[in-house]
Amino acid sequence: MSYSLAGKVALVTGANRGIGKAIVEAFFDNGVAKIYLAVRNPENTQELQQQYGDKVVALPVDVTDEASVKALAEQTRDVEILVNNAGVMNLVSPLDEGAESALQQEFNVNVFGLLRTAQAFAPVLEANKGTLVQLNSIASIKTFGDMTTYSASKAASYSVTQGLREKLGEKGVSVLSVHPGPIATDMGKNAGFDDAPGAETVAAGIIEALKAGDFHLFPDPMAKQLEAAYQSYADDIILSEMSV
Repeated sequence: MSYSLAGKVALVTGANRGIGKAIVEAFFDNGVAKIYLAVRNPENTQELQQQYGDKVVALPVDVTDEASVKALAEQTRDVEILVNNAGVMNLVSPLDEGAESALQQEFNVNVFGLLRTAQAFAPVLEANKGTLVQLNSIASIKTFGDMTTYSASKAASYSVTQGLREKLGEKGVSVLSVHPGPIATDMGKNAGFDDAPGAETVAAGIIEALKAGDFHLFPDPMAKQLEAAYQSYADDIILSEMSV
C-alpha cells in the first residue's frame, strides 16, 4: 500500500547528521509538514533549526534508556512517520578482546533501541495509521569480518523488523526495512568508505519506497547487487504467509 508524505508529521532519531539529516531534508522536499529531531544532544541540530525554523522541533532521546524513549513518545503523539535511524558501529574482529563489549553496545543501541522505540511508539502509530522506517544494512544479511559484531546486531534488528511488520501491520501500521551498503557518512568514512554514495541516495530511496508501499529498500549500487541475489528468497520466504 502506497504512502503519501504530504502534510505528514515525522520523527527522525539521529537526525543531526549523515543519513538522518539527509532524510529530514528529503522529507521537507516532499511535503512533510513537521519533523521532530530526536537526538542525544539537541544543540547539535542548530543548522537544521536555522534552516527550517518552527517546522522542526529538537528533542532529547537516548535509545539505550527506556524512560527516555517513553518520554519522547509522550511528547510526540502526532507522529505519523517514525524513522529509527540511530545506530552505532564498532570495527572489531570477532577474535579481538573487545569484541564482547562491542557487541553489547551495538545490541543495546541497534537492537534493543529499536525494540524500545517500537514499543513506545506503537500506540501513536496505530492511532495515526502511520509507518515505521527502520535503518538496517546489507550487514543484516551478509557478515563482514571486521564488522562482525555490527553485522550480528543488524541481523538481529532486521529480524525484529520482520516481526514488527507482522504485528504492527495488524494495527494498520506499515513498516519499511532499509538496507544500505557503504555510505559516505561519518560512520562510513570511519570504516574506510570515503568514495561511497552520499546519504542523499538513501533518503531518496526511502521516499520512493514509502510511495510504493515496499517493505525492503536496497538504495545504493552495492546494496542493489545484493538485492538481485536476495530478491527471490525475500519474496518467497520473508514476505510470504507461512504458518508455524
